[in-house]
Amino acid sequence: MKKEKSKREGPAEAQVPLNKKIQREIIGWMWVILAFLFIHGTLLQARVIPSESMVGTLLVGDHLLVSRFGWSAGVPFTGMQWAMWRTPQRQQMVVFRSQQPGSPDLVKRIIGVPGDTVEIRQHAVWVNRKPLLEPYLNTTNGGMDDFGPVTVPPGDYFVMGDNRGNSYDSRYWGFVPRNAIVGSPVIIYMSVDADRAAWEPGHLGDRFYAYVNAILRPSHIRWKRLFVTF
Repeated sequence: MKKEKSKREGPAEAQVPLNKKIQREIIGWMWVILAFLFIHGTLLQARVIPSESMVGTLLVGDHLLVSRFGWSAGVPFTGMQWAMWRTPQRQQMVVFRSQQPGSPDLVKRIIGVPGDTVEIRQHAVWVNRKPLLEPYLNTTNGGMDDFGPVTVPPGDYFVMGDNRGNSYDSRYWGFVPRNAIVGSPVIIYMSVDADRAAWEPGHLGDRFYAYVNAILRPSHIRWKRLFVTF
């Protein structure tokens, strides 16, 4: 009788640990997802450079880690974002949400902070009637056309790319509000020399090919740019 009873209870007893194991797996994955959302929304994000607007400092195909700590907090993949306590400084690089609908986040350099008067004359940037020293500037695409003067409103910032001859920035579409700033680049963790199309939004096939090509042909990796910090 005892043996028959143990045989009847065997499957039920085996089922209990299996259910607990599934529950532990679900809880474990929930914690992983929550940790990812927290890190992505408040601490650190990855970005890749798709354009030449920052050439001289950043190249097309540079992969960046962007610090959000103290800059912004948001709900990933929703567009919801709130500014935090850090104050952007003049000549600091920042990542911000594009002011053009449907466009990806942009990387530019802050040229004017609230209250600054910005203008371009004699192919140079002047801030508050003084020429701005810009050692990072890429001048291979020619000089800058005259612009301004304009005064940066409270809560806004005037941004430009380092590659002034090939940068679509505040000269054309206006100021960047503080609550649009996502964070600031901290390090290049990978840099791949590939066709520009590979890094544009939605080109997943081109991007996959670029990564596979970099693995098979390591010369396409810009090794000297790895772990460059800002």
